[in-house]
Amino acid sequence: MSDSRPLTDYARKTTYVMLALALIGIADAFYDSYSISTGQLLWCPPPIDGCNIVASSPYARIFGVPLGYLGLAYYVVMFGLAAWLSLKPFSRWLPRSTLLYTALGVCASIYFFYVQRTFIHAFCIYCLISGVLTLGLFVTALRHLHATPAPGTGDRPHQAATLAN
Repeated sequence: MSDSRPLTDYARKTTYVMLALALIGIADAFYDSYSISTGQLLWCPPPIDGCNIVASSPYARIFGVPLGYLGLAYYVVMFGLAAWLSLKPFSRWLPRSTLLYTALGVCASIYFFYVQRTFIHAFCIYCLISGVLTLGLFVTALRHLHATPAPGTGDRPHQAATLAN
């Protein structure tokens, strides 16, 4: 008979990692959003010093909404999902929804990196940090999904349940 406690502990730890990454993302996106709303220039440390070039480009808005605001909304929702997941780590649909949400974030980050490299020819450190955080959220959400029991399988993780069915 296997003990499901290590799975529970690991699943709980992954939610704490997601909470921490989402908080860092909120801080990152908040600084960008605050600078946009007040009209201040972003502080951009060398050697990646294209923050203001990226922020003032025509690609920095979607339907007139600054990407910093969208990033802030993304991380606030992500923090909420991670908090909810910490309360219900073995939910039937929540781990998959969280993984899907982080996958969409990774796709957006890849696209924005592509735009910076191809069209703007400058990089923003805050965008790069956001991309790394989003990738970390995706990996952590994937690990959480694999560490939690699949619905109706007792204490077998999703990965083992998928292979067994």
